[in-house]
Amino acid sequence: MADEQANTVLYDVSEGIATITLNRPDAMNALNTAAKIALRDALLEASADPAVRAVLLTATGRAFCVGQDLKEHVATLRATREAGDGNALSTVREHYNPIVRAITEMPKPVVAGVNGVAAGAGFGFALAADYRVVADTATFSTAFAGVALTADSGVSWTLPRLIGQTRAFELLIDPRPFSAQEAESLGLVNDVVPAAELAETAAEAARVLAAGPTVAYAALKESMAYAAGHTLAETLEKEDELQTRAGASQDHTIAVEAFLAKEEPVYLGK
Repeated sequence: MADEQANTVLYDVSEGIATITLNRPDAMNALNTAAKIALRDALLEASADPAVRAVLLTATGRAFCVGQDLKEHVATLRATREAGDGNALSTVREHYNPIVRAITEMPKPVVAGVNGVAAGAGFGFALAADYRVVADTATFSTAFAGVALTADSGVSWTLPRLIGQTRAFELLIDPRPFSAQEAESLGLVNDVVPAAELAETAAEAARVLAAGPTVAYAALKESMAYAAGHTLAETLEKEDELQTRAGASQDHTIAVEAFLAKEEPVYLGK
């Protein structure tokens, strides 16, 4: 299993950026158990590594990720029914939920470089990222209702917050593929670029974020997530707490001194 996991997801750290690459191109990066475990573990490793200041999540081949590996899933369904017990979709709790939480709760910005089809859980992982750079040939689909399932991977939380309840429900009940251009018009992505430029553009976005005030970025992620489920009064208290933390950072001092000196700040991520 260890060798299979190592091959399904590639992990590299360079210049403060952890590049995590889904690597099952022949299967359109469908998520079998090995890939889900490897992705989860890679994200947790990046989150805990002080040398990592930003994460780039991308994929090889013509797909970003088409979601659950249905061949493996059918075998699990059959085995579960034959045994007469168990939960064929325990992978949601064991794998998908930890993956999405690792992305959204990571105290570092995460860039999704969407090179091709993003469907089902793959769509959910892209939405969980903080910044999305998308090839102009990429397509998206919620996919879940197409196999008689409800949403997972956080899509029922992220999608309506990005585009509103009405359009989100429409895309969930009608899991049609839609283009990168439509995704941009809906407000789902940050940048749509020619496919040949996707890798470099996404890497540059990660480089810019890694060079930024990452302590402040972490606080911004935490603040926005908190605000989504709390009142204004509670959020104001949270902002005070987080601003105190950011104000005590070396990066804040560096930024203020650079501003007064009319120089570009060089952040430390501390």
